[in-house]
Amino acid sequence: MTESTAPQSEHRTVLLRGGDVHSPADPFATAMVVERGHIAWVGSEGAADAFAGGVDEVIDLDGALVTPAFTDAHVHTTSTGLALTGLDLSGARTLDEALALVRTYVAVHPGDRVVLGHGWDATRWPGQRPPSRTELDAAAGGRPVYLPRIDVHSAVASTALLDLVPAIASMPGYHPQAPLTAAAHHAVRSAAHGAVSPVQRADAQRAALHHAASLGIGTVHECGGPDISDEEDFTALLKLAAGQRGPRVFGYWAEQVADEKDARRIRELGAVGAAGDLFVDGSLGSHTACLHEPYADAPLTGTAHLDAAQIAAHVAACTEAGLQAGFHAIGDAALHAVVDGVRAAAEKVGLGRVRAARHRIEHAEMLTPETVAAFAELGLTASVQPAFDAAWGGEEGMYAQRLGAGRARTLNPYAALLRAGVPLAFGSDSPVTPLDPWGTVRAAAFHRTPEHRISVRAGFTAHTRGGWRAVGRDDAGTLVPGAPADYAVWRTEELVVQAPDDRVARWSTDPRSGTPGLPDLSPGAELPVCLRTVVFGQTVYVRPNE
Repeated sequence: MTESTAPQSEHRTVLLRGGDVHSPADPFATAMVVERGHIAWVGSEGAADAFAGGVDEVIDLDGALVTPAFTDAHVHTTSTGLALTGLDLSGARTLDEALALVRTYVAVHPGDRVVLGHGWDATRWPGQRPPSRTELDAAAGGRPVYLPRIDVHSAVASTALLDLVPAIASMPGYHPQAPLTAAAHHAVRSAAHGAVSPVQRADAQRAALHHAASLGIGTVHECGGPDISDEEDFTALLKLAAGQRGPRVFGYWAEQVADEKDARRIRELGAVGAAGDLFVDGSLGSHTACLHEPYADAPLTGTAHLDAAQIAAHVAACTEAGLQAGFHAIGDAALHAVVDGVRAAAEKVGLGRVRAARHRIEHAEMLTPETVAAFAELGLTASVQPAFDAAWGGEEGMYAQRLGAGRARTLNPYAALLRAGVPLAFGSDSPVTPLDPWGTVRAAAFHRTPEHRISVRAGFTAHTRGGWRAVGRDDAGTLVPGAPADYAVWRTEELVVQAPDDRVARWSTDPRSGTPGLPDLSPGAELPVCLRTVVFGQTVYVRPNE
């Protein structure tokens, strides 16, 4: 891809030509004009000649693909940056390897006030046993260390870190040697993150946003809250993102709202909703997702943080205040409580008002036909993470270990959600699973349970336009005249149309179908490489040496 040497300006007019432009306005478009931060025109190469003399810059795409920039609808930005720059345990194949990585990191980083790690998953290790506190203390050499499990719903912590939390031993979820959960985990996480300096935090946020931009992500939804981070972290991120060129950040603050005063405080933080990780339950990996029937591998049914009455009160108050509400809910019992609560709120304030508010549910994994239908009825957006299925689905994955193969096969039913008309917004929950937009679309299209698979086109829409719709914007996430100029340029192979049914795929590649193609995301195929990311007409990433 080559470009002119026109000087940079805030509102220059740019013509991109000589590639493939993924646009519903013209399925055969090869060129696009951007003016004042918006798409001004898309069309054919021949028509582009008429614009060439009147623009400030011409970019020769050299056959590259232009798509809307991705939106990641569920991110923990600071934690993502700390994972990128800190101790990554995701590659540890055994408990001993994980502890060795801790020892090495502690030795190499003597100045860190607290050692933050991420990504361990004992279900993938021989013996499937997490680190004990005694083992972590030996590896930590007396240093404060915080190591959340990959799902971030439990963690092991060194004694030096626990000593910073008064009365930790009396808190729910405290275990002398086993991972901490519930209130004990939240308190230790707060202490660990409180030890991160403002400079270290800002560096982590910049690293995360730069990494997102390098993957063609133009927007992230930050999911903060008092049980996840703190107000200073949340507001600092929004300020940093607003003051630099990079991905847009929409912030959600996960705190219950009782009245207009609470709603006003949420807005004053800069949040677009009282949603995100407002916990109704926990996670499957940590045995804290709330289930109707016990886990297959433990005599537990998980943890309920909010009941239907509390959910109803929050949704009603947010709806009346004109504020988007939402919850984290994974288990079938938790999702049943969400549906009951939102329906009760609709009976109080009106179904039309609830639907118009586009309240959203994060994760929504253990859905049933009844709860899927209720999502459609109530206008709920499902903010989901297909990489969860890629990581933990299948007949022998973590889901099957926790729930048994029968229940595991019901998880993450994306095709059923789409058939019912439920809006989907795709995300990563990074750092739980990595920022990886094309990999996310691939995971949905090649779901481990075939009946839940959706087309690449539907998955791509959920990861671009779906994220915008989830914040109440229907005018973005697509390359049509008038839309914000948020786009990415990709080096990729031949474009195809992929659907769960091969017959559909073969028909759709016929030029007469008028269906814009997308990269081949078949398992094993090379994923597209991001060459450039642009947000509101401003370049925020260019791949080196391109």
